[in-house]
Amino acid sequence: EDPELNINHPYYDVARHGIIQLAGDDNSGRKVITFSCCRLPPSHQLNHTRLLEYLKYTLDQYVENDYTVVYFHYGLKSLNKPSLKWLQTAYKEFDRKYVSKTFSSLSVVLLTISFPFPRYKKNLKALYVVHPTNFIKILWNIFKPLISHKFGKKITYLNYLSDLREHVKYDQLNIPQEVIRHDENLQGKQKGKLPPVVKVPPPRPPLPTQQFGVSLQYIKDKNKGELIPPVMKETVSYLKRKGLQVEGLFRRSASIQTIKVVQKLYNQGKSVNFDDYHDIHIPAVILKTFLRELPQPLLTFECYDYILGITSVESCLRVTRCKQIIQGLPEHNYVVLKYLICFLHMVSQESIYNRMTASSLACVFGLNLIWPSKGAASLSALVPLNLFTELLIDFYTNIFNSRTVPGE
Repeated sequence: EDPELNINHPYYDVARHGIIQLAGDDNSGRKVITFSCCRLPPSHQLNHTRLLEYLKYTLDQYVENDYTVVYFHYGLKSLNKPSLKWLQTAYKEFDRKYVSKTFSSLSVVLLTISFPFPRYKKNLKALYVVHPTNFIKILWNIFKPLISHKFGKKITYLNYLSDLREHVKYDQLNIPQEVIRHDENLQGKQKGKLPPVVKVPPPRPPLPTQQFGVSLQYIKDKNKGELIPPVMKETVSYLKRKGLQVEGLFRRSASIQTIKVVQKLYNQGKSVNFDDYHDIHIPAVILKTFLRELPQPLLTFECYDYILGITSVESCLRVTRCKQIIQGLPEHNYVVLKYLICFLHMVSQESIYNRMTASSLACVFGLNLIWPSKGAASLSALVPLNLFTELLIDFYTNIFNSRTVPGE
């Protein structure tokens, strides 16, 4: 059971099983949500209508942004599988409220594997089905004519856990032990064939011009004491000029190949002209990637538990509590955070055009500013993390008005 899960959570009875988890990012920087069948309790112990509502509750926090789903099929048995009658009823109810008359291809696929997940296909960029059975593949072929080719390309079958490494940040996944043991058994059953050993080269020392994956202090020391990292200054400056009124700014992903090219240019100290790429979402993704690849989050590991406690503070005192937490940051982190939040506040002021309110921005940036020192943040941690970020953006002037740092 998630130690951060509060008994007052509106879906505590379902959430406590850990069936659905937030699991960091994929290799394109999109949020990853996992569904583990082996964590489904026996059907008589779980209200499946509540499970359906919890799925909706969880996904509603992410469906406005690009995201990825990893479905661990192992462990789905007759004992814990919802009845077909219930699935049919749930599908009709869900479909009537959330889906147009167009047949939802996503709900067809997932309904057949007892994962009732309609509507949310627009921003779902990848669905990885791990340890698929032949039955799933047969059903897929049956329903294939009803499913759009575009959506069909999003679904990938992965026979082994090791295959996930190509697509997501594997170490951030909270994979159930039952699934790991099942995977080991499958590997062992191969006829004398062992998976290829992947040789990981020793880490290279960072370049003097390195921007990604190094500390703020390292970047400062290599850039004549400048407090704001060059990649952050350039992306923010570009987005201020050309992106403030772009609808869905920061919600969309970009070509992973292009992002890698731009990262390489920055790391090599070469100039980057975002006009050359004709995609406003590239500098937006680069900014998020920079924050996410810091060795320590901008809000620091030390602040994580304090931030989780924001929901237990009375509403009228929360801004004051945010201010107290921020005051405890190291000077360099404070300056960079202030620079970023000032920009995000500016973006939120244009929400009539870009539809990115403080709340929307918080959903995107919350987990890029703070994460636990071990593993990924749990779903139950999202509410306080996003609330804290939303307060920083909404009350920027109030929260950052009383601390001045030399060289700021």
